[in-house]
Parts: sequence; structure tokens; C-alpha cells
Amino acid sequence: MYLRTIQRRNKDGSIARYVQLAHNVRHAETGNPVAEVIHSFGREDALDRAALARLVASITRYLGPEAELAAAGESEALRFVSAKALGGTWALDGLWRRLGADEVLGRLLAGRRLDPATERVIFALVANRALEPVSKLAATRWVAERAFVPGLAQVSDDACYRAMDVLLEVEDELAEAVYWAVADLLNLEVDLLFFDTTSTYFEIEAPDAPGAGETVGFRTHGHSKDHRGDLPQVVIGLAVTRSGIPIRVWCWPGNTNDSALIRQVKDDLKAWKLSRVVWVGDRGFASAENRRYLQRAGGHYILGEKLRSESKEADAALARQGRYKVVAANLRVKEVVVDDATMRDRFVVCHNPEEAVRDKAVRDQLLAQLADAIAGTDALSSAERDRIAGQLGTQPGYRRFLRRTKAGLLRIDRAAVAAEAHLDGKFLLRLGPHPVGRGRGSGLQAAARGGAGMAGHEVHPGAAPRLPPPGGTDPGPRPAVLAGPAAHPPR
Repeated sequence: MYLRTIQRRNKDGSIARYVQLAHNVRHAETGNPVAEVIHSFGREDALDRAALARLVASITRYLGPEAELAAAGESEALRFVSAKALGGTWALDGLWRRLGADEVLGRLLAGRRLDPATERVIFALVANRALEPVSKLAATRWVAERAFVPGLAQVSDDACYRAMDVLLEVEDELAEAVYWAVADLLNLEVDLLFFDTTSTYFEIEAPDAPGAGETVGFRTHGHSKDHRGDLPQVVIGLAVTRSGIPIRVWCWPGNTNDSALIRQVKDDLKAWKLSRVVWVGDRGFASAENRRYLQRAGGHYILGEKLRSESKEADAALARQGRYKVVAANLRVKEVVVDDATMRDRFVVCHNPEEAVRDKAVRDQLLAQLADAIAGTDALSSAERDRIAGQLGTQPGYRRFLRRTKAGLLRIDRAAVAAEAHLDGKFLLRLGPHPVGRGRGSGLQAAARGGAGMAGHEVHPGAAPRLPPPGGTDPGPRPAVLAGPAAHPPR
């Protein structure tokens, strides 16, 4: 493949030259080599030479650093040794030191018989998780071959696992120190704390064996949010600010019930002087015991509430008349106080007009499909109708709107349809008995925006962590959270 020029003479006697990219092929009949044009760059006097230079640079980059040196005419003066990415790790190392993580680790690890590079190994794992997440074993190759880590030329997988074990021992003190440094550096607002949990599974043959005094191991079977109940898992909890900056991460055994976890989280953060905050959680944390616990020491809460529950207070809040207040282009809210003389509950009914249109369209489609499924069933036998009703009942979307008459006929439940239409575009929040903000309006808007933003703060730990060595521990999710402030800077 080569560049060539051709020319032709114009009528006025001038000569026009053209630049072409060509290669030689053998003629099908004669077998002689002939030039075949791959691309024409146009007239030589109008040639975009900068585009050709970019093409040459792209080709030499593909061929490797040696070719780049040869193209620059410096192959004899310089010899290629290696090339590593610098920018990401250099910037993260600067932030790492700005947060004081190196000094805190140095203080916490002082007096221990450890490798002096332990702090650098922990930083390398955090940087890897932020820039190019891979397993611990692959991270050793990443350090040695792909990334320049200041103060760490190479590392072994054993050193990585030993560093992770050490990190587990100092995790609480390090997490608190990093939090205060981030709060000071970014001027964090921690009036609202979002908390949620997820699970991540491990592709291992059997769950962990229980330790002394334990009934199950750490990685064990439980309710899998990844729909992999066949594999052992752990439960991960994450608390973040309203801007998405992580505060702290927790890990629990895979069979842990989510409901009571928010109480432990509140206690753990109490030492960080984060007791008087508004806790925002989904409906899985909305039990009466949790609500009472979150109100201790002047705390507040904004918790999701099930629309279709057996809660009399929630039903009363949804049925209460009142005007909505617009707080965003696609969100309007109204506050409802339910006082039954024994408990005073505050609710915020939120309505999204755009979501209401979508809910109606989905329901209309379901009803049309259900109507087609039961059409003509009146002429069938009772046993055949029972079979069809059983099949439709296995699908929640159909089961909600299907009813049987006294004669056993299949009909669409119009009362259920009307009740469902009343909930189009709505979601319900339960608040503490005291205003969230300084005034009624600010509290109402904080509740609505906080609840609407809950969906944007889900926990996504990524791929399942790699297996640890026999006898070792695997705090896999933790480096991801240490990397959080660096990987997700404020916008």
C-alpha cells in the first residue's frame, strides 16, 4: 500500500496532479501487477496535508512506540523501554494526598510489621477501581504494565490481599478521617443522607463456613437483587449526600434482612456527629420501629411508602382532598397530616404528570390484552375457564384486573381499574412529625425532591468481586467507596 500521484493535462495546457492511496494486485488474465486505487485524496494543490499528518500519526500509534520514534527520525538516539498512562493516577494521587489519606494510613499503620509500601498498594487498588476496575490479580498487571503509580513500580497479588486485610482492620478510623476531609474540601451539605442497600454475588461452589458463634458464613445465600439466588452473596449498604458523594459503606452477611440495617447505620454515623440529619430511604425501611429509631436525638426521616399497602394511614393520605403545589416542571406535591389521636403522621403525595400518562398507556395496553384473552370464554366449560383464569393469575399485571362473577364468568374488574387510575403518576412519602426544613414550604420541597431523587442514588457495585486466596478475606466493595469521591467529583 502506498501513496502515488497521477496527472492529466487540461485544455488550457495546465497540468493537474492528484494524490491517491493505492496498492498492487495481480491482473486476473495476464497475472501482471497493476495498481488499484483505494482512496483518492483529490487535487494536490488542494490537498489537506493536516489530515494526512493525522493519518500518519494514527498509523504509527497503532504500530507502537518504536514506529513513532522511527517516524520522528529519533530511533537511533532514543530506545523505547516502556509506556504507561500517567494522567489519571497522578491526579488521583494528588487528591489522595489532599484528603490526607496517606497521612492517616501512615499513622494507623505505624508500629506494625508491614511492608513500607502498604499505603501505596492500597492507593493503587483505589486508583485501579476508579480508572479501570479489574480483579486484584489483574490489578498487579495494571500497575506493572499499564499505569504509572507514584511510588509503586510493581506489586504482587499477595501484597494486594495483605493490604486489603490491613484495610479491614483500620476501616472505621480511615473512613471517618476521609469523610471529614471530603466534607471540608468540598463543603458538603449533609442535611439529607440517602441510604440504600443492594447485594452482589460470588461465583463459588459453596457458601462460607460459619465462624465461631455464627450460624452462617459471611458469603451466604439470601434474597438476591441480581436474581442469582443460587449463589452466595453479601449485602452492601451505602450512604450518600444529596449530591451523590459517598459517606460510608457497609457490608453484611448475604442473608441479612434490610429492614433493621438503617438503625445500625444511624448508630455508626452518630460518632461522626451526623445524628441530626434527615434520613432518606425507600419503602423497605418504613417500619414503625425504624421510624421511631430515626427520630431519636432530633433526627428526621423521609421514607417511601407503598401505594398499594394495607396501611390505613397511607390510604387516608391518598384519599385526602387538597391542592397540589408545583415544585418542578414534572413534579407537584401536597402535604397531608393524618392524626388518629394515637399517632400523628405526615405524608407528601407526589404526582408526576408525565409518569401518569405513561401509567395510563401501560394499563390500557394490559386491559386490551386481557380483554382479548377472556373474549369468548363465556361459551367454554367451567373447567376450561378455571384453567384460563389460573394462567392469567400467574401474571401480576393481569391478576390485578381480573375478576370472577358469581356464575364463574371472567370479567375485567372495573372497580380495580378505577382505583388504579387514581394512583397514576403518584408516589407517597412518609415524613417525621416535625417539619423537615426551617419552614413549611422548604420542608415540603425538601421531602418531594428528596423522594424524587432516591432513584438516582441506587447502589451499583459493578461486577462480582474476585475470589480471595484460601484463608484470606475479601472486602471487595470497600475500595470502590474509597474511590467514590475521586471517581465522582462534584459537578
